[in-house]
Amino acid sequence: MDDQVSLRPVREADLAVLESLTENPEVTGEFAWFGYGDPMRYRRSWAENALLGPEGGTLMVAGDTGSLGFVSWGRRRTTRSSYCWVLGIAMLPDARGRGLGTQAHRLLARYLFDHTTAHRLEADTETGNVAEQRALEKAGFVREGIMRGCAWRDGAWRDGVIYSLLRTDPRP
Repeated sequence: MDDQVSLRPVREADLAVLESLTENPEVTGEFAWFGYGDPMRYRRSWAENALLGPEGGTLMVAGDTGSLGFVSWGRRRTTRSSYCWVLGIAMLPDARGRGLGTQAHRLLARYLFDHTTAHRLEADTETGNVAEQRALEKAGFVREGIMRGCAWRDGAWRDGVIYSLLRTDPRP
């Protein structure tokens, strides 16, 4: 637990939250709506491995009132013999702007460093998503640079900002 949030495995009852945060444009938020996708992908993955596997996973961000959103990670090979985790987060509208995402980032980083051999974590967001940039920086991530024209959203190519956190970096 990190003040107001904890991370826990996804339960079957959480699948509706995951689907809403990725498939409902009124819930996803301005920077996470990429159009309609496969609404059943979480249900298939949950049935297969409860959304936890060697190539990545998803955990729910939970608070006193229930599910607040989710965090996810996926493996990105950096050389033949090494990899890093690429992190993602989606918070429900009522959970945004309260520092809960920062806490969730910290908890996920701690979890991955405690339970995997990865040395590097990465996260990225659009240049216009100042709230997510602040959350990453408060969680100890270091801004590395701009990725020009890396994401297609809402009819235009968007620039992104990449952040990293190393196992050896100081924790806030």
